[in-house]
Amino acid sequence: MRTNIRKKINWKRQGVAYLFLLPFFIVFTIACWYPMCKTIVYSFQRVNIMGFQEWAGLNNYLRMLKNPLFCTAWKNVLVFVLLSLILGALVPIILAIIINEMRRLTSLFQTIVYLPALIPVSVGLIVWRQIYAPNEGILNSLLKLVGIPPQLWLQDPTLVKPAIIIVMTWFGAGGTTLIYLSALREIPLELYEAAELDGFSVFKRIRHITLPYISSRIKILVVMQIIFVSQVFTEPFILTGGGPGNATRTPAIVIYETAFSMNDFGLAAAWSVSILVILGVFSFLYVWWSQKEQQGEF
Repeated sequence: MRTNIRKKINWKRQGVAYLFLLPFFIVFTIACWYPMCKTIVYSFQRVNIMGFQEWAGLNNYLRMLKNPLFCTAWKNVLVFVLLSLILGALVPIILAIIINEMRRLTSLFQTIVYLPALIPVSVGLIVWRQIYAPNEGILNSLLKLVGIPPQLWLQDPTLVKPAIIIVMTWFGAGGTTLIYLSALREIPLELYEAAELDGFSVFKRIRHITLPYISSRIKILVVMQIIFVSQVFTEPFILTGGGPGNATRTPAIVIYETAFSMNDFGLAAAWSVSILVILGVFSFLYVWWSQKEQQGEF
């Protein structure tokens, strides 16, 4: 049996393949694994801008857990994730289905949907800050035309999270829509033609053909979205600075403030490890659940 396995494996060809992959592994190790391991080491040390001071043991983690911002920041992230699943995850699917159902100008609408992704994030956020401005903002001006009083979009703790999620969806929906479109175009046209002959309406075609075919893609992109939103930094940092109060303060913002304002890199590293652990556990549970689902246990 071993001889048969050895005959099937072409060690010479595989060796050449691994040789070509070696530069990638080296760069990946230097750029990803080394900083990750270094961060874990820093989390057990007292480190500032001057460098290593002393070993701190679990002190950084105890300080992090005792900080009221720990629960506040992760509660904010949980709300951001839930809102992104309600608002942000549905928009690309709907846009992709609408564009796929069009008979004309599909390329034009694909370009229009993807355009926000080409705008620099900082520039786009400055524009959105003007849109959400309480006095002369475009959004409040439009609301005034229909008799709705102006809203404090970025100053009200109730409105600020949905407002930021709308901005994040505006930036990210274009790329996700194109991914869904590529999946939709892999569906055999014969299925749609047969459905039309059987008298299926548009909504029935979407329910019984479109969504089941792209369900695996939806699961993967939703998981990626959860991981991305859990590390959100730029949007709340530029739009609100973590405010009002601590309504949009996330672990990423706390890490930035701890490292560069408080000059406490050890504590910032402990916060970073908390993100690594929580998202790692979530990813592990998703992989475990996917395997069980494939085996038919769910």
